[in-house]
Amino acid sequence: MRAWLMPEGCDGFDKIHLADLPDPEPGPGEVLIAPKAWSINYRDFAVAAGKYFGGPITEPAIPLSDGAGEVIAVGSGVNNVAVGDRVQGSFFLDWMDGPQAMGRALGDGKAPGMLAEKVVLPQQGVVKIAESLTYAEAACMPCAGVTAYNALFMGGRPVGKGSRVLVLGSGGVSMIALQLAKAVGAEVIATSSSDEKLERVKALGADHLVNYKTTPEWGEHIAKNFGGATQVVEVGGVGTLQQSMNALAPEGEIALIGVLSDGEPPHPRQLMMTGGSIRGIFVGSVRMAIDLNSMVDEQGIKPPIGATFGFDEATAAYAHAWGAGSFGKTVITLN
Repeated sequence: MRAWLMPEGCDGFDKIHLADLPDPEPGPGEVLIAPKAWSINYRDFAVAAGKYFGGPITEPAIPLSDGAGEVIAVGSGVNNVAVGDRVQGSFFLDWMDGPQAMGRALGDGKAPGMLAEKVVLPQQGVVKIAESLTYAEAACMPCAGVTAYNALFMGGRPVGKGSRVLVLGSGGVSMIALQLAKAVGAEVIATSSSDEKLERVKALGADHLVNYKTTPEWGEHIAKNFGGATQVVEVGGVGTLQQSMNALAPEGEIALIGVLSDGEPPHPRQLMMTGGSIRGIFVGSVRMAIDLNSMVDEQGIKPPIGATFGFDEATAAYAHAWGAGSFGKTVITLN
């Protein structure tokens, strides 16, 4: 089979290369998948750059956490999927349900990566994809989709009618969160530095748009003009956290997801003024993935795919996803 590999000590996505590897075989309790599509997340750049938890990878490894495909073989004892099923991997292989229990994570250089023509996963880390989605769309859900679902619905104040959700930027997590929030009747406020991208975000259903380049104090602007956000999908990190805190409505919640920007962490006293809270998010469980896919089918949600590349064009896909022109999800499909 063909697979993309990160070399030992990989320090950038430009170092990944295509290789021929032996075909894997499923053992007891394992599932052999033939992926048809994959998507790229910010975390994949950190792994390839050697800046993820634990530092550079210590042996060649297949990249990417997110892929969707068809089951082509199962080992003895597998009872949750069968040959021919359309499936996706679960970002965390051992977090089934309940409180956060991370363990093994796909594509981190230690657990299996998905960017290969064949992948073996333990059966508990395999989830049937939403029936209404194509493979390309389903490949957007394991990390970005589940993260958005966790941020909106698993906290102390689940999103619903009457909620005002703030999403930052136009990346995959934010755009899927926008669609999920609108599906349950929430009002959505969206930010971007690009008016052109804001128009695309508006087409997805955003109610209020803020260009954070022309409105640098966007948190105060949102609180003053839109009543503040009851939930913030905070993908920026410490560099945007102060503005997100300024944007909170009374007793609002920030779902802290991202590490995209640097800066000094803000003083938490701002939360005392609003009774707000910050909840850490690290993707989610298999149960969340299953519940998300049910919601996707019920509500007709389609993750926005900004660009698609062939399997042989993986490095070009990485480059596009890293660039300023990316929007929503960048997807790789079989040639």
